[in-house]
Amino acid sequence: MNLPIQVTFALPSLVAKGLQDGTLERVGGVIRDVISKKIVTWLRDSNSLDPSVISVASEGFSDVNKRLDGVENQIDSIGQTLQGSQSILQVSTAASILNLGVSVMGFAVIAQRLNEIENQLKQAQELLNKINRKIDMSFYANFRAGVELAINGFIMTKIENRRSSALQAINRFLEAEHIYKDYTVNELSQKSQIIDKYILTLSLAYIAEARCYLELEEHETAIRRFQEGTKVISLLVNQYIEIMLTSNPAVYLHPEFQGQIDLKRLAKIYQWINSDLDENAVFENQRKNLFKIAKDHTQWIDSLPPAILDRIEVQGGWFGPNHDELKQAAFQRLPQVFEVMESIIETNNRFESYQTEIQAISQLGISFHEWLQLKPSTEPKPEGAELMFIIPSQPLELPG
Repeated sequence: MNLPIQVTFALPSLVAKGLQDGTLERVGGVIRDVISKKIVTWLRDSNSLDPSVISVASEGFSDVNKRLDGVENQIDSIGQTLQGSQSILQVSTAASILNLGVSVMGFAVIAQRLNEIENQLKQAQELLNKINRKIDMSFYANFRAGVELAINGFIMTKIENRRSSALQAINRFLEAEHIYKDYTVNELSQKSQIIDKYILTLSLAYIAEARCYLELEEHETAIRRFQEGTKVISLLVNQYIEIMLTSNPAVYLHPEFQGQIDLKRLAKIYQWINSDLDENAVFENQRKNLFKIAKDHTQWIDSLPPAILDRIEVQGGWFGPNHDELKQAAFQRLPQVFEVMESIIETNNRFESYQTEIQAISQLGISFHEWLQLKPSTEPKPEGAELMFIIPSQPLELPG
């Protein structure tokens, strides 16, 4: 298979330089030119090369980004020392439930991620019981059944049986998309603590459906479903971020969070919302808010959404918790809340970048299964290498 691409375990020096000088940017699992948006590199989890490893199906959320966090060691091991390579790739330490590439988001991974979310919802149920709310978990069983149907279907040898099982699974995934979109909208209206869980579930439903089409080599349909999913998920994530920024986003720059949250991290949140903003613009927008939160935090406390802190979670006196007790509880939680925002944005970006993979294989004229098998032809995998880089011979311009 002679393709106009290079596959390597080494982060190319030109790509690293572009990321350092700001001419290139990482968005999810792709590195692209900032101005032209042409793709220069795809990132892929290198363990996908080992057929004995089912991607990262056995890992929890907190382990997903360890592959990227370890990229500095990887580069050192292959003799290309790049100081601060983690910051070069702009990889957040916050976890994402999605891998770097749809090619390593197989059905086994989807099933594992689904179990993780389900377990988190069960833990949240204890709090929701206190406010007389219940979570309907029955639809997760139907979603899982669809995943199992797809797994079993795609190991069948007869193409007609594979297609039949795929279509049955797709119907279940379509149902899951409708259900969890409605659930997310409902939780957004209540500003609850489980909004992100439903957004993530919805993302998995779209991925599972698209993966079925990819297994059938129906690239155009897969692209169309990713485009639809991107519109829906981005809108929901945007509404979620607005809630989590609270009525006074400057609170995240409070002196108490020095060394934990800085202006650069806050600016990245706003730049996802509006790419035209820089750090200075974000600071200017929050200048008055900084003085407001320093002068009086009671109004901010009163407006806190349950997504960050529910009053029922804080023990107080006979008349319930006072403002100082609520502030203390909220401040203990805000660093974690900020990581959740970063995580959901990273997940959104990875979801969006999946579409470029499928557009690329269509443009390159290869099959999805050939794309899955890509690996360095002569370069041995260095010890500790966790990432693989797929580099087109020329930056690839893909439809928007």
